[in-house]
Amino acid sequence: MSNLTEIKETIEKKHDELRPQFEKGGKFEKMYPLFEAQDTFMLTPPDTTKGLTHVRDAVDLKRVMFTVVVALLPCLMWGIFNAGHMYYHDSGMDDVGMFMKIIRGMMIVMPIIITSYAVGGFWEVLFAIVRKHEINEGFLVTGMLFPLTLPPTIPLWQVAVGISFGVVVGKEVFGGTGFNILNPALTARAYLFFAHAPYMTGNVWSKFKMDADTVVDGYTGATPLGMGAAWGNEAKDVVAELANQGHTFWTMFRGLEPGSIGETAAIPILLGAAILIVSGVGSWRIMAGGVAGLIGTAILMNLLPSGESLSAAGEPVIRTTWSQIPFTYHLVMGSFLFGIVFMATDPVSAASTNTGKWIYGVLIGVVTVLVRVTNPGFPEGVMLAILFMNVMAPIIDYYVVQGHIKKRNAHLRKFSYAKG
Repeated sequence: MSNLTEIKETIEKKHDELRPQFEKGGKFEKMYPLFEAQDTFMLTPPDTTKGLTHVRDAVDLKRVMFTVVVALLPCLMWGIFNAGHMYYHDSGMDDVGMFMKIIRGMMIVMPIIITSYAVGGFWEVLFAIVRKHEINEGFLVTGMLFPLTLPPTIPLWQVAVGISFGVVVGKEVFGGTGFNILNPALTARAYLFFAHAPYMTGNVWSKFKMDADTVVDGYTGATPLGMGAAWGNEAKDVVAELANQGHTFWTMFRGLEPGSIGETAAIPILLGAAILIVSGVGSWRIMAGGVAGLIGTAILMNLLPSGESLSAAGEPVIRTTWSQIPFTYHLVMGSFLFGIVFMATDPVSAASTNTGKWIYGVLIGVVTVLVRVTNPGFPEGVMLAILFMNVMAPIIDYYVVQGHIKKRNAHLRKFSYAKG
């Protein structure tokens, strides 16, 4: 123990000797954001709060963002295993064992994670140096969230382009962490979805190369939501058809399914939700509101007639077959749970007032189901629902605050009248 203490003290001493070189007037003054980042991450900075205008608390931005990363780890670990499982499942080698599946999954997923952090980190450092401010820890979350929303077969160059768009256009042009109106990770995914759709939908588990001469071509377009989009208004029992293809409620809840890396399994997502709620980092109101909005809208959609095409001017309006899917399936299909837990609760782009959080969450659930049911070309509605509500969040908070002001003014007038 004494040796470790001596090593720690030696490192801190050498570190403090280098500090003047990076501070104002030093030789490496422009590189101060890099020095400050590793100083904050690895050691305890010597700075202390002085004066009476600050809140002294152990919880800061670094700890909040680190908590979110910890909450994402179960999804990452499951995504790694699922990627390896699907790889060997497609090749007919299900009996290779868990260890081999994890190793293969890491070979598939970790390059995506590394690319996201490397390219996104480059932009973070560049903007920090140009603007002469610290590197914000918010990127620890964005760099992890974005890869977990991608299919494991995504080309690495698209990961680089997507994270660049999300960081630069989705956050830095607004002023950096705390000023963005859209969730950066979701902005990056939306860009890839619309700019490079073939890589983001459909054959998301195909073309895993076993070796130089063998290509695994399995699960072509077999994500459950993708199936529903292909059926359109055909008269099908959705639950029965999904079951025929091997997709039941429990298989989708368990998560051994084709899909994005971190979004297929409910249990890891629920573990992450518990961490966020217990730590106070994630809003339980937004999560509960989203689930309530989805359940209520799904039940209303179930009241529509099944197997008939409701149309206007000859164009389908409602996929009535798809409208019959139970709300339980809506909960576990696609990325709803992942989105409502990790994306919708972003404290910067979400509503801030308690009442606003309920409204914000409920509307995300409502819009998600409406998009799934009414748009045959876009089977998943969570991404657009959250981005749309990101834009609407300031308006929601504005009217909530105005409502409180009116109530307080009415109370004051009543109190003044009674007293007078």
